[in-house]
Amino acid sequence: MGKGAKPKESGGGKGKGKQAASGSDENASKGKGKGGKGQDGLGTCTYVKARHILCEKQGKINEAYKKLEDGWLSNGDKVPPAEFAKVAQEYSECPSGKKGGDLGWFPRGKMAGPFQDVAFNTPVGATSAPFKSTHGYHVILSEGRKN
Repeated sequence: MGKGAKPKESGGGKGKGKQAASGSDENASKGKGKGGKGQDGLGTCTYVKARHILCEKQGKINEAYKKLEDGWLSNGDKVPPAEFAKVAQEYSECPSGKKGGDLGWFPRGKMAGPFQDVAFNTPVGATSAPFKSTHGYHVILSEGRKN
């Protein structure tokens, strides 16, 4: 990892003192150059594990999102993957809906435009707001990220 050759120096950035002090040089180097987003590796990871709900109509995705909001999001809670999967099975029009919306791990560059942007910038455990892509309307649950 040529970019991570100076992890101790990269930990000297503002707002990252706790990471450097914890000895987590590997995590500190992953987010370097991304400001506040670097702490989660947002925007810097190579792979994302995600679930999604895809609907052709905006009204249907809003209905699915409302179900997630009423159950968890409005309370500030994270949606458990098993519960997101139930909503995906009920609402998603994508073949992955039968698997609870599970897309598995996918690399940067595999998904198109806005879907990739949202998937790679949603923190692990968080659910995106509904958004539009060339395929329809989506909600994404981020389950993991790795390089």
